[in-house]
Amino acid sequence: MAKKSKAEERRARAAALREAQRKKERRNKALKIAGAGVAGAAVLGLLGTAIFMEMRSRDIEGVAEYEIDVYNHVPTGERVDYEQSPPVGGQHWSSWQNCGVYPEPVMPEFGVHALEHGAVWINYDPELPQEEVDALEGFYNPGDYLLITPYEGEMDGPIVASSWGRQITVDNADDENLGRFVQLYERGTDVPEPGASCSGAVAETQPQVEAQIEAAGEEAEALEDADSDEEGADTDNEDTDDEATEDEE
Repeated sequence: MAKKSKAEERRARAAALREAQRKKERRNKALKIAGAGVAGAAVLGLLGTAIFMEMRSRDIEGVAEYEIDVYNHVPTGERVDYEQSPPVGGQHWSSWQNCGVYPEPVMPEFGVHALEHGAVWINYDPELPQEEVDALEGFYNPGDYLLITPYEGEMDGPIVASSWGRQITVDNADDENLGRFVQLYERGTDVPEPGASCSGAVAETQPQVEAQIEAAGEEAEALEDADSDEEGADTDNEDTDDEATEDEE
């Protein structure tokens, strides 16, 4: 009987150990599942927050969208007649306007090229109060893909922000829709040349560029006149030579 009791005790202890091991394994498995659930919930929470923020940022009132079908380069100096004012895309010159803040208007053909690279272009009425101008210029930090300039053409409001194919008009710089527009579309990726540079090209304003174009035109015209005078002189010399030959005969 004693031997039997000891054997039963050993079997009971072994069974107890196996049961304890099974409970431990079930507990660990439950903890893993719970941990995965918490991690999954956290990921889903973060994803949900990101989606919510993205949807919230895209909930911008007053954004007009345009289809841009043609956006090739045209010779520098050849003016482009844009459908929108300020423009939101289209044909443009081969160089782009450097992103930054300008005290004078810039050439639209250079500005459109900056839009093609993912910039947001904020134009404002030159008569806008200085405090509003200061607030707009405060949007820019060095390295941003932002172009902030006065605009002398027709606009639907005092402040118009454009990205490639999109535009929004607001009355003041602290309009939250303007801030959302800049946040969402600055360094835009749905543009013809995402990630292309917004520096290292044109830093001159429209008056400066127009003066350069005018000077280049005058120089070209002077060269043409000089060539014409030289051709005329050659013709006169030929006529003189012919007359001299006839006299000798």
